[in-house]
Amino acid sequence: MPSYKLTYFNVTGLGEPIRFILHHSGIKFEDKRLTFDDWPQYKSQMPLGQVPILEIDGKQYHQSKAIGRLLAKKNKLYGSSDDEAYEIDATIDTIEDLRVAFSQYHWEKDEAQKEKLKAAVDTKRPEYLQKLEEQVKKNGGYLVGGKLSWADLLFGAYAEMLSNIQESELTKDHPELKKLLDKVRALPNIKAYLAQRPKVLM
Repeated sequence: MPSYKLTYFNVTGLGEPIRFILHHSGIKFEDKRLTFDDWPQYKSQMPLGQVPILEIDGKQYHQSKAIGRLLAKKNKLYGSSDDEAYEIDATIDTIEDLRVAFSQYHWEKDEAQKEKLKAAVDTKRPEYLQKLEEQVKKNGGYLVGGKLSWADLLFGAYAEMLSNIQESELTKDHPELKKLLDKVRALPNIKAYLAQRPKVLM
């Protein structure tokens, strides 16, 4: 059996979709959670000086979306055709665009620039969520192909962080997305993980 080790901070962020895929797929892994104080001593050991990093039998894999695609392909979460794989990739890019807008706003320190970034989030959020809402409705309760894919797991993993940033439930005005989120969180291995997960910073 291959050995897996994920290194990331004790936050949801970019690491949580990888955790969701690993847990859902029943893959045992070491979940190494760094503190921000720990980070300087680890940074030079990481490709590009970034996390998350997934190690499989000691080999390092970097870039969170590339890691997600690798695991999705290995665990039948990447669609059943090239067209479905494209739809999954496009959906993930859409969700990622939304996450980046939220993240830029959240971490900005300059108040004037923060207001501009908040305006961008307020414009993008309803448009993107409505598109995703329609997509779930069209695809039988999932984002692509009428079945679970890593796009659904990514959305489920990001929703908590985005809700925390906006200080309200991300899916509250989008019933199809709310049902999808509930469905992801109710997956047996995801549910068990969330029940015993360490308290995260965000």
